Amino acid sequence: MSLIVVGSVAFDAIETPFGKTDKIIGGSGTYISLSAAKFSPKVKVVAVVGEDFPQSDIDTLKKHKIDLEGLQIKKGEKSFFWSGRYHNDMNSRDTLVTELNVLEHFDPIVPESYQDCEYLMLGNLAPSVQKQVIDRLKKRPKLIVMDTMNFWMDVALDDLKETLKHVDLLSINDEEARQLSGEYSLVKAAKKIMEMGPKNLVIKKGEHGALLFDKKQVFFAPALPLEDVFDPTGAGDTFAGGFIGYLAKTNDTSFENMKRAIIYGSAMASFCVEKFGAERLLSLTDKELDERVQDFIDLVQFEIELS
Repeated sequence: MSLIVVGSVAFDAIETPFGKTDKIIGGSGTYISLSAAKFSPKVKVVAVVGEDFPQSDIDTLKKHKIDLEGLQIKKGEKSFFWSGRYHNDMNSRDTLVTELNVLEHFDPIVPESYQDCEYLMLGNLAPSVQKQVIDRLKKRPKLIVMDTMNFWMDVALDDLKETLKHVDLLSINDEEARQLSGEYSLVKAAKKIMEMGPKNLVIKKGEHGALLFDKKQVFFAPALPLEDVFDPTGAGDTFAGGFIGYLAKTNDTSFENMKRAIIYGSAMASFCVEKFGAERLLSLTDKELDERVQDFIDLVQFEIELS
């Protein structure tokens, strides 16, 4: 099944306790599409870059069977750039530089060849841009998944709430869920957020796993304990890509299949943090993925008899 990924394709410069990088390929659209492409052979990107974006990086994305007809290249302009430094705990970071550049006035164009898509992943962008993409599709996809962040809750809450009315599933972290809902309890927060529009909700808890909600059920998936975490950048987007990529591959949006998709998304995210940027995703093999998913199964599998 075809999948549209909307998000940023950009440059990152990252510093962690394990080292630092110069400008490398990053952005939500990059991580989501590379992750989703491990499952779905028809990943189509809607994004924008500047003239400074290297052809070699474009070729790398194409090599991983990602359709870039929807990637705009703005002549004479620069790509989005973010630089950050992670603290020793790897859970907190300082943003050093944010240059919106081409993203400041991004007008998403959906090519005609994308109009048959059945799955839509709205990566972290301005809610008004996310809504534009939904409006520009002639047929509503089978499933619309949306990611957002606390920044948009601070500066564009009305736009965010309007866009939420049109999506099927929202994916955010626990801090964002509490801010959006005004509730500390994640169960109460989930109920309030789903009243805003989404039928399902994923709340990511980083190294503590992820929760999946619908109006009647809740599922928890742990994060896999890892010996080394080199760079958490893009892990949430990689999770989202694995999640919706698996759903598109299986073409099954039931709660039971979403539970499986959570495990595959978590497995993909666990690879992402092992090296800087998207490097680990670019070398990932199917055998490695299967083995990592088995690690998740072994982590939670047990037998018990109730008296």
